[in-house]
Amino acid sequence: MKNEIKNLSLASRSLKYKLKISFYLMSILPLLVSAYLISTYIFPRVGLKFDVAASMVISVFIAVIGFLVIKEVFDRIVSVTSEAKLIAAGDLNRKVESEHPDEVGDLSNALNQLTWRIRSNMDELKSYSEKTTEINLEIQKRVIVLSSLLQVSSLISQGAKLDDILKVSTEKARLLANSDLAYLLYRSEKEEIFTMKCADGMNSSYMLMITLDPKDEVFAKAIKNCRPLLIDKQNELTTQLAAHFYEKFKIRNTLALPVFLKGRVVAILGVANNKESYLYRKEDSELLDIFAKQIAIAIENEFLINRVEKLEIKDALTGLFNQGFIRARLNEEIKRAVVYQRPCAYVVIDIDNFKRYRDNYGSLASEATLKKMSSLVMTSVTEIDRVGRTGDDEFSIVLPEKNKRQAQDVAEDIRKKIEFSFGEEQEAGKKVTVSAGIGENPLDGVSADELIVAAKETLKLAKERGKNRVVSMVE
Repeated sequence: MKNEIKNLSLASRSLKYKLKISFYLMSILPLLVSAYLISTYIFPRVGLKFDVAASMVISVFIAVIGFLVIKEVFDRIVSVTSEAKLIAAGDLNRKVESEHPDEVGDLSNALNQLTWRIRSNMDELKSYSEKTTEINLEIQKRVIVLSSLLQVSSLISQGAKLDDILKVSTEKARLLANSDLAYLLYRSEKEEIFTMKCADGMNSSYMLMITLDPKDEVFAKAIKNCRPLLIDKQNELTTQLAAHFYEKFKIRNTLALPVFLKGRVVAILGVANNKESYLYRKEDSELLDIFAKQIAIAIENEFLINRVEKLEIKDALTGLFNQGFIRARLNEEIKRAVVYQRPCAYVVIDIDNFKRYRDNYGSLASEATLKKMSSLVMTSVTEIDRVGRTGDDEFSIVLPEKNKRQAQDVAEDIRKKIEFSFGEEQEAGKKVTVSAGIGENPLDGVSADELIVAAKETLKLAKERGKNRVVSMVE
């Protein structure tokens, strides 16, 4: 019942329906009533007169004019409504036409202004969105670069090999500036010419054959002043230099930074591409500079490690002298033996089947065996003798004032002690033995190198004869 009453109410009807009802009430119904009254009460009495007919025609004409005016207003309102619906659906490029300066025209203008403001705000939001996207991409690039730098720093702190650090640094540097290639030219402490150490990128293997003279016209100023080399659309080379550079490197644009250490350029780190009209940014140079400094730290660490190794004379695991010290001491003892006409012997001791022992029992057991063996060797020599670890499983002894027969007695004593000490092991694989070779000055050589070669030759013969034995001469 309520729904039926609601359907009969004008409040639930559209504007078009309401305007029709208004027209009917204002025009058609009064005309119909008037026609009825005239036709019923006037025409039968007085007949059809001209003035009455004219009045009726004029009334009808006025009613029609009113209808057309109402229809025109209605059509304009409907047009505005339709355009508003399309705009609300998302078509912000539409514009409501307003030809008359009335209320409907004001409504159209207001709607157009509102649409323009919304469109302007949308364009501004789109611009902000694009800027935000660019900022996010830049942040992501910085995060990737930071992660790469942390990886390089981790390799440096872990004491990784210099070649591995340089390779990783070059690979990570290629992520900068949308580069197609990254390369690293390097020269050691004693070299003058740069050689291509690393190159990363598709089809970059040809770069490994490149060498660079510090006086090369393209790189000379950068190397001399320790400043970046920049080649792009704002920093172009002369036609001749550009042809020379492209012929050698096969690249058009590059950003290269010298890596200098104590005032000397030791490497050149660069990124490159062949894109047309490319422009490097200041941020690219700053980020590449961080990689260059990491490389400088790695190279300096390598130099320091090499110098420390040269100064060290002891093996870290066993506490015995290292190979460098033993060789130097053997040279000194040979010189002394020559001056005073005294003998000097050299013994090389090698563990039999040590690789198989390491594979079976692991590095910890192997290190324990090396330490135990070094102690046994030390108990068999005098204070003037020098014992060293000259290889992974090799020991050497410098024996001043001893000839080959006396050196053989020392080596045999060591062999027996080791065989006895490790013979108590329950597992057959842990019963370690050694073989030994001997050389004597001047019978087998007059220099450290000759004596070492002679001792290793006899050691090889001991291995061939079945191991666990001492051989003093080659038959």
